[in-house]
Amino acid sequence: MKNLSGIFILSFCLFSGCTKSTAVSSNTLNENPDTAKAVIAFSGSFINGPFGTVTGQVTVYLQEGRFTVALKDFMTSSGPDLHLYLSQEKQPIHFIELGKLKSTNGNQLYDIPGQPDFKLYTYVLIHCQQFNHLFGISSIQ
Repeated sequence: MKNLSGIFILSFCLFSGCTKSTAVSSNTLNENPDTAKAVIAFSGSFINGPFGTVTGQVTVYLQEGRFTVALKDFMTSSGPDLHLYLSQEKQPIHFIELGKLKSTNGNQLYDIPGQPDFKLYTYVLIHCQQFNHLFGISSIQ
């Protein structure tokens, strides 16, 4: 009996301690750009992808030579491993990853690394990396 309870405790610790939560928070965020210093470079609105529901506006701001993506009034259906991409296509083939989605709703800011060519990178995507599912798309102009 003593061995059985030891095995149970060991199994519990192994299985509960080694799981990684990749779920995106559902807390409403309210991050906003400093519009006194930033200039709107591009904007668009989300439409649903084949695997999710996404609403809200996308604005790319330029401030002091750096680009930032702002999601405003944003909401998406939940997914286990949602990421934000700047992409050349409506599918994540040639893309720049902007990071794991901070929340499924609210206003959010993401820095864009480098100086991408916005003649090529004309889409912002919400994509589930774990299952390779596209949740939402915004064309930016």
